[in-house]
Amino acid sequence: MSRSRAAAAFGLLLFLIASVLATAPASAKERSAELPKHALTGYWHNFVNDAGALRLSDVPDQYDIVAVSFGEATQTPGEVGFQADPGLSDALGGYTADDLKADVAALQSKGKKVILSVGGERGQVAVGDDAAATTFADSVYGLTQTYGFDGVDIDLENGLQPDPMAKALRSLREKFGDGLVITMAPQTIDMQSPTGSYFNLALQIKDILTVVNMQYYNSGSMLGCDGQVYSQGTVDFITALACIQLQNGLRPDQVGLGLPAGPRAAGGGVVDPAVVNQALDCLASGTSCGSFKPSQTYPDIRGAMTWSINWDIANGGGFAETVGGHLDTLP
Repeated sequence: MSRSRAAAAFGLLLFLIASVLATAPASAKERSAELPKHALTGYWHNFVNDAGALRLSDVPDQYDIVAVSFGEATQTPGEVGFQADPGLSDALGGYTADDLKADVAALQSKGKKVILSVGGERGQVAVGDDAAATTFADSVYGLTQTYGFDGVDIDLENGLQPDPMAKALRSLREKFGDGLVITMAPQTIDMQSPTGSYFNLALQIKDILTVVNMQYYNSGSMLGCDGQVYSQGTVDFITALACIQLQNGLRPDQVGLGLPAGPRAAGGGVVDPAVVNQALDCLASGTSCGSFKPSQTYPDIRGAMTWSINWDIANGGGFAETVGGHLDTLP
């Protein structure tokens, strides 16, 4: 081949490679950069209750991370199963696995992250040893590939063993890549001390953890970082408990404030969305605090979470509108 023909062939090759790259979907690592500095997380019901049935594609635009609820236990220890709920399909007049996959892709095309939440109040997924950890990682990875999920949310309210779960999440990260989103939704009791199960897990995987959205509800009174007792349903309860995480190892961008979307969404700890904004302002800039004021500010505080998207829509959408819009005003 002559030098000119070789150069022309090489140029054509470069053009073809560039064309393929231009049309290829973004890699997981590239997608991970799209998560905003301050994010709103919401849970979507893959089931039907009084909050009503909702297609995943109808999730309001204010949500940045959508947690699909829930991946559930199978007969195999550590294994997570998931499918489009038949009851939800009936309520929506037909909603298949293919419909759900398409809706996941539709949300992602808007820059949203869609993750699978594992557990829930009644969830029984158990990862208690290395074998279960491997099974967990393999099964969740398989579901990310089947449905297109961007990651996983750990919402195990019936027991969590941090060491094997840390192994499971690291194994999942190795399979998925750098773009894996990992969130957690512990109860307040699990984050009172770094020795608590969830707090221990969060610190073990701090280098790959996205955010901990602790549930500041259904809690009762708890100790704040100043050693004082605070009652749920107040701005002080939120800020003084968030302070524990911020002072004991988690980065501000790994701390989110989880609150219910209205009275029917939780048995206690319900606050007006404006109170969530006050707590965010207090932590981010030292303004709008109650009697408790943190010793420093945390401008990089990640944001907020609500249980749930369905309940918020049933209540008029005030949480997403109020808190979602406010996140854009944080430092």
